[in-house]
Amino acid sequence: MGKLTTHVLDTMQGRPAAGMAVRLYRLDGLDGHKVEAIKSLLLNADGRADAPLLEGPALEPGRYRLVFGVADYFRGCGVELPEPPFLDEVPLDFGIADESAHYHVPLLASPWSYSTYRGS
Repeated sequence: MGKLTTHVLDTMQGRPAAGMAVRLYRLDGLDGHKVEAIKSLLLNADGRADAPLLEGPALEPGRYRLVFGVADYFRGCGVELPEPPFLDEVPLDFGIADESAHYHVPLLASPWSYSTYRGS
């Protein structure tokens, strides 16, 4: 059974990004401009969602977007950021081709940079 999961590591402080807000959207249409909100959550103490974001029949092939609340997270940790912050919300657009696979989308983030990859 396929599933979509995520986690975030705070590379500035060397720890999981506990409490970071994450939103998941489905992108529809040929140009991806039709956006359907699916889920909003806060990451747990391990910087992970408590359950898969999508799994089973809810995990359909298509285009998706995860939006990570990076600036609000770092402000909540007491990091002084400029206004506007260099990174505010980080959107990651990705595709799901195989509904039976595990898609893991990690984010490594600081107030000034981020990276991602397809994890396992």
